Amino acid sequence: MSVAKRMFGWAWLACALISVPAAAQSGKGDVVYVPTPQIVVDTMLEMAKVTANDFVIDLGSGDGRIVITAASKHGARGFGVDLDTVLLKMANQNAQKASVTDKVHFVEQNLFTTDLSKATVITSYLLPEMNLRLRSRIMVLKPGTRLVAHDYNFGEWDPDEQRELIVPEKKVGNPGISYLFAYIVPARVPGRWQSLISVDGRETPFEFNLAQSFQEVDGKVEIRDRSLNLRGRLTGERVRLLAGGRDGVPRYEFTGQVQGDQIKGTLAIGEGASRQQLPWVAKLVQRGELKRAADEPS
Repeated sequence: MSVAKRMFGWAWLACALISVPAAAQSGKGDVVYVPTPQIVVDTMLEMAKVTANDFVIDLGSGDGRIVITAASKHGARGFGVDLDTVLLKMANQNAQKASVTDKVHFVEQNLFTTDLSKATVITSYLLPEMNLRLRSRIMVLKPGTRLVAHDYNFGEWDPDEQRELIVPEKKVGNPGISYLFAYIVPARVPGRWQSLISVDGRETPFEFNLAQSFQEVDGKVEIRDRSLNLRGRLTGERVRLLAGGRDGVPRYEFTGQVQGDQIKGTLAIGEGASRQQLPWVAKLVQRGELKRAADEPS
């Protein structure tokens, strides 16, 4: 979403929350309750690929519709947090009506202190400054945890997927349009990694120096006496790194699964008929730090 579009949305929401009390209910704390249209709820859960194996936490759960839909339509478990006791009572009543009280519940709690460690999916409809405050807590969750936000993104953390929905009944933010942003918490790989790979029958050392900003990875790989720039991306625990492929240098493609201090996967060298596929294992020898985002709250 463009900066101008986001700023318009923030300004409109601030006005809307004052001028249309029928569409929003004042709550305790930092938020004002604005119901999420059901088509948006359904799409958020679709983008998060929610199944019966998931545990969904909704931050600022209002009348409970996101968690209740996750339970009733997808068989998921979870809970919602809110500070408005009227809304919490409504949410628990709605869960009872939907016969999902064995799967979900709602609690009065500050969303900035809520334990998120059980979540496999997190949903939110919060203002941008609140998303930024939450971002560092979400980034340390288990890799592969999914997050879907309505209308407002998470700053410099680029979404893995985003959609724009036409929602005629939506009266706040940018009226008639909902913006959805889906993220996957990436594994952490910054630092120095080493591999020993048999290439053409010869044991060849590879040393990787990786830097990471959210799911984006860059750095260098040393292959004997050759140094190549690396670029790549993480999708949860899955990593893909590319090097070479120009100026007479073979293309190196590393794909694998991050498992703590180890990456296991495949190295593909070259392209087309001459492409080789080799087992690849990298071991962490020195851990680094994530790059600090320019919009990180102080």
